[in-house]
Amino acid sequence: MLLTHRLRPRPHRRHAYVALLIALLAAFLAVPAEGATPAGTHRQDLPGSFRWSSTGPAISPQQDGSNSVAVKDPSVVQDKNGKWHVFMTTAARTSGDWSLAQTSFSDWSQAAGAKQTHLETASKIGPGYRAAPHAFYFAPKDEWYLVYQTGLPSYSTTKDINDPTSWSAPKNLMDSMPDIVRENIGNGSWLDFYVICDDAKCYLFSADDNGHVYRSETTVANFPNGFGNTQIVLQDSRFALFEGGAVYRVKGTDTYLLIWEAIGSDGNRYYRSFTSKGLTGKWQPLADTEANPFARSTNVTFPGGAWTKDISHGELLRATNDQTMTIDPCRLQLVYQGRDPNSGGEYSQLPYRLGLATQTNSTC
Repeated sequence: MLLTHRLRPRPHRRHAYVALLIALLAAFLAVPAEGATPAGTHRQDLPGSFRWSSTGPAISPQQDGSNSVAVKDPSVVQDKNGKWHVFMTTAARTSGDWSLAQTSFSDWSQAAGAKQTHLETASKIGPGYRAAPHAFYFAPKDEWYLVYQTGLPSYSTTKDINDPTSWSAPKNLMDSMPDIVRENIGNGSWLDFYVICDDAKCYLFSADDNGHVYRSETTVANFPNGFGNTQIVLQDSRFALFEGGAVYRVKGTDTYLLIWEAIGSDGNRYYRSFTSKGLTGKWQPLADTEANPFARSTNVTFPGGAWTKDISHGELLRATNDQTMTIDPCRLQLVYQGRDPNSGGEYSQLPYRLGLATQTNSTC
């Protein structure tokens, strides 16, 4: 009995042991899990409405013998040295032929004067119908990809994004239109292909100019081959989900943002937005109406003077250049195509230019 008594902690020691255990537990719980937001910082999600301020035309067709009447459909990546690379569709005057061009610069103030290289003549991409480029660095293969439309989803690659002549000849991501697209496309076109990957799979999003958003998939290991299992993941009336879509991972969250171009009741183009928890989750409306759009001339100001009523086919500047398509919600910037509101005529001849809009109502 005496031995047992001598081993039993005294009351004040028992309290000290309990206090120590509580302190250790509190310290353990205070350590954030991997990917969690550290204590004392504000986890930033997307707001429910957006405001923007835009430049005037930042990139226009150059008088370089190409006879381009428009530059459209921008895709933007930044290389490891901080240099911006903008890829775009060009439309030829009168003939309306679509082709691709690349321009590069260190600062957006240099964009207007930066040389534009026409990829159909400078690289193995070659002549023919090429439009709506989407550029990114695919880290698993240490290669840059340029995805674009040729009637099918096609791509070219390079090891050196600073050399526009180095792009490879076109290959297809898919060799035929999926049955589900054929059955729902109506009088539309299968177009505007956009790739985004998570840790396991790569997804190809596409439009049909008929109110449907499609998603095809393959594994990261098999990319760029093996795309299939095409599904409709969002649908509405034809003009409500028209074309020009893009999908992003929101940095620091498990949220994904989908933006899709619509044609408004006034005939002008604007962007709607949706979010999802994961790339295979259900897309929920964010700012998706004419009254509360993601980006429309009604929520974009133009300090230099309003030069467009279209906020059309564009792309957000990304926080990374890789296949995850990650954006920083604290600094949203949208490169988009706009045009003189008084212009008209054949679509291929509309004088589109590229502008840069910066969000002005960030809550960060």
